[in-house]
Amino acid sequence: MDGETLPQPDCEYIVVGSGPGGGTVAARLAEAGGSVILLEAGGDPRELQGGDPLKPETNRLPLDYDVPAFHAFASENEAIKWDFFVRHYSDESQQKLDWKYVREIDGGQAGGVLYPRAGTLGGCSAHNAQIFVYPDNADWQRIADITGDASWAPDHMRVLFEHLENCHHRPLRRWIGKLGLNPTQHGWAGWLHTEKAIPIAAVLKRDLFRTLRDCVEKELASSGHVVKRLGWFLESWGDPNDYRIVQDEQARVGVRYLPLTTRKHARMGSRERVLEAASKHANLKIQLHTLVSNVLFDAGNRAIGVEYLRGERLYRASPRANEEPGELRRLYASKEVILAGGAFNTPQLLMLSGIGPREELERYGIHVRVHLPGVGKNLQDRYEIAVVNRMNVPRWEVYEDVQFVPGDPQFREWQAFRSGIYATNGSVLSVFKRSPLSQGPPDLICMALLTKFQGYYPNYSQSLAKDLNYLTWVVLKAHTRNCAGEITLRSPDARDVPYVNFHYFAEGGDEDLKAVIDGIRFVRKLTSKLKESRAMVEECPGEEKQSDEDLASFVRRNAWGHHASCSCAIGPVLQSDFRVHGTQNLRVVDASVFPRIPGSFIASAVYMIGEKAGQVILNAWRG
Repeated sequence: MDGETLPQPDCEYIVVGSGPGGGTVAARLAEAGGSVILLEAGGDPRELQGGDPLKPETNRLPLDYDVPAFHAFASENEAIKWDFFVRHYSDESQQKLDWKYVREIDGGQAGGVLYPRAGTLGGCSAHNAQIFVYPDNADWQRIADITGDASWAPDHMRVLFEHLENCHHRPLRRWIGKLGLNPTQHGWAGWLHTEKAIPIAAVLKRDLFRTLRDCVEKELASSGHVVKRLGWFLESWGDPNDYRIVQDEQARVGVRYLPLTTRKHARMGSRERVLEAASKHANLKIQLHTLVSNVLFDAGNRAIGVEYLRGERLYRASPRANEEPGELRRLYASKEVILAGGAFNTPQLLMLSGIGPREELERYGIHVRVHLPGVGKNLQDRYEIAVVNRMNVPRWEVYEDVQFVPGDPQFREWQAFRSGIYATNGSVLSVFKRSPLSQGPPDLICMALLTKFQGYYPNYSQSLAKDLNYLTWVVLKAHTRNCAGEITLRSPDARDVPYVNFHYFAEGGDEDLKAVIDGIRFVRKLTSKLKESRAMVEECPGEEKQSDEDLASFVRRNAWGHHASCSCAIGPVLQSDFRVHGTQNLRVVDASVFPRIPGSFIASAVYMIGEKAGQVILNAWRG
């Protein structure tokens, strides 16, 4: 567009991507009177049709989307999934040691480990486990310190959280909050509903749950804060998002429930946000099946619009990718273009638009508009690992008559009363713990699941539906030290998926490995009584793996993650107000913006930056 006469704008703001970042900012701008076009590469998950590995020939939508317990099936539903196959290591021999490694799939090259993403309205909020845990205050303070921007300070960010949330899991505090008393600093009137499902633990055999609970309390007691921890629990009643607990890093340690983003115990996310906003504000238009291929600029590097391909399933991460090229079109904005495609797709789009590392762009003949070496770098994630135990029973009692299909007794209970195990995300018990190497808040989240789960691989959700006599402890390492991951182009074609390599354990590897091993040893202790009574057998890693060396090797081979972030970070790529360096009127608002991966579960942080970006953009244009 350099040197051309600019066409009439179609709107004021173009937002690319409808996930927790893009959907949130689009709705806020529209509510303030802005003319917004929201572009999404996929369709609406409640209107599409697609099967999943449990029932591949049957349409499983919208139930895979709606039912909280069906989130794994949603992540593999062929109508909404985007399958990325990512590298954990560059060395092929090391990568192949991971049994989840896929060399080829459906006749095409994969060359990595499955990383489920969602190409649909709502982005990854359409298939995630709906967990909504507040980030650590240190995450926000770090950004404030790096940028010198006080608006990122923890107390300022908490105000945005209150504006966002509509908390339904603290009913007494909700009633007291109406009187103006709110020490928890929850939000009671925001758009995003948060709830607490009746935990599966409530329908477990009492002696089993009591054994697990008592073992947790015994192990945590060794920290020497038993009396104080009881006070913390009574103050928050196990709520990890109570701000009194968030403000005290030590107080977050212990047994916590995991709030879910559900409304009346059905999934809620950015899909609902944008559709409800659009129903009230005609100035918000949602355009589906739109794959953006390029950002358009004027001669002064001011973003003025986007070029896109119109058509269904154009992106080749889709399992049913359309071989038709799509119809090439353009849209123009009078104010801003906002990229919110996520940690993989936003850096890809920036590079395709001439913004990124010079060598990378020139390799594919892309005109270098802004040399920004940080685009696609600094990619981060958690490390997760599973300790899998097979129980000495055919199946858990709570799974009697469960088939994960419409019409079974549990489905009828969920449909009629929004209760039962289908109203949960499958978690039994969650423990927040500090490893001996933690220098701040808890860095280990240990979650008990009543199924067999060992990470992501094609058709992994079949196991979750069939192996119903397992107890899996998932150990999640938060605040990982590795910033060496990268995203690079495979071609200049916007339909091709980029190359993703997390370069596991390349930085801070020894410390992170020791922390994960500490988590493995911790959850093993929690089930020691059950093993002694022959109620279970550990299948993975296996009792033979006891030494630090054996466990470190196991973690290196088998770890996974699913909170990709930080690939267009504030600092090297963005200003503190989300603007892309070297450009005008171009911002990024998604999980890629963080300098370091925040908290333990990333969704809450992304929703919050969506709220913040809406505020920042509106203030900028108000002068």
